[in-house]
Amino acid sequence: MSKEFRVLDLFCGAGGLSWGLHKNSSFKTMVALDFDENAANTFKKNMPSAEVVVGDITNKDIKDKIVTLAKERKVNMIAGGPPCQGYSMKGKKLGLADPRNFLFREYLNIVKEIQPEVFIIENVKGLLIASNGWFKDEIVNSIELLGYNVEYGILNASDFGVPQARERAIFICAKGKAIPLPKPTVTKKTTVREAISDLSYLNSGEGDFEQDYRIAPESEYQKLMRKNSKKLYNHKASNHKEVAIEKLKLIPPEQGKECLPEEMLGKQKFKTTWGRLKWDDVSPTIDTRFDASSNGTNNHPYLHRAITPREAARIQSFDDEFIFYGSKVHVRKQVGNAVPPLLAKAIADQIEKTV
Repeated sequence: MSKEFRVLDLFCGAGGLSWGLHKNSSFKTMVALDFDENAANTFKKNMPSAEVVVGDITNKDIKDKIVTLAKERKVNMIAGGPPCQGYSMKGKKLGLADPRNFLFREYLNIVKEIQPEVFIIENVKGLLIASNGWFKDEIVNSIELLGYNVEYGILNASDFGVPQARERAIFICAKGKAIPLPKPTVTKKTTVREAISDLSYLNSGEGDFEQDYRIAPESEYQKLMRKNSKKLYNHKASNHKEVAIEKLKLIPPEQGKECLPEEMLGKQKFKTTWGRLKWDDVSPTIDTRFDASSNGTNNHPYLHRAITPREAARIQSFDDEFIFYGSKVHVRKQVGNAVPPLLAKAIADQIEKTV
C-alpha cells in the first residue's frame, strides 16, 4: 500500500496546488486556509471534503484553529506559496524579520508546530536570485534549522504538459531523504491550439457561465481537460469597447501593437501589449488581467477578443470540471494566481516516488 499524504494547504487561493496534488490518489487536502473569501469559496465548492478556513494567518485565533484542525485530521504534509514582498530589498539586514516577509515566517512557524514529513513552497522565480541569492540562503537555512532536507530550483510549467511558459521557484522539504525536483514529463510542449481550439467561437461579450460544448475535442489535451465534464463553465468573453475591437481587427495572427498606427497606440509603454497568443506555441504566463485586450499577450489567436476565464484555465491546466465562482474580477484573480495543476501533479508524483 502506498503512503497517504494528508495535506494542509496554506495561502490556498482557488486551489490549483491541491487540485494538482489530488491527481495522485495518495494525496488528499484535509485543511486549507486563505485570506480571500472568494477564492476560498471556489476551493470549497471544488474540493468539498477539505475543511476550508477563511482568515489571516497572522491572527492568533486563526493560527490556533489551523494547527488544531491539522492535528485532528492527522496532517503530515504542508503546501503553499507565502507571498514574499520584501525579498528584493537592497539593505537585506532584516531578511525574514522584514515585516513584509512575516508570511514566510508564519508558514515556517506552522511547519514547526505540525512537524509534517514533507512540505513544499512555491513562489516567484525571482525569489532565488534576489539580492544575489542572499534571501534564498536565508530561507534554506531557516528550513534546515527546522531539521529538513531541502531541494529547490525553478520549474517551467511547460515541461509538465502545461501549455504555458510559467516559471516558479519550488522548494521540496523532507524530514527523511532529500526529494529532488521532478524532471520534465513531456518532450513535446502542449500548444495554445491544443489547449483551446475547441473553444474558438465566441465574439466579444458572448458566452455564459454555463453552456453546452459546441465543438468536439480536437486534441488529446482537450480530451483530458473535458474528461469529467458534461457542461462548459466560465466561457464568457469580455465585452470590449468598440475601439478595442477595431484595434484587434488591425492585428493579424501572432502580432501585437507594432501593427497599430501611431494614433491608436495610446500611452502604453510595454512592447507586449495588444499581443495575440500564438496557436502553435505555448502561452506566456497567464496573469490576473488576462481578460483585457491591452494588458499583454492574451488576445485570442484570431478572434477579436481577449481569452475567456475558461480558456485561461485551460492554459493553466485546470480541467473543465473545475468551476470558478465569483465576479469577473475575482475569477480572473483566482485563475491568474493559481499554481498550474499539472505542475503540482508532477511534484506529487515525485514525492510519492521518493518517500
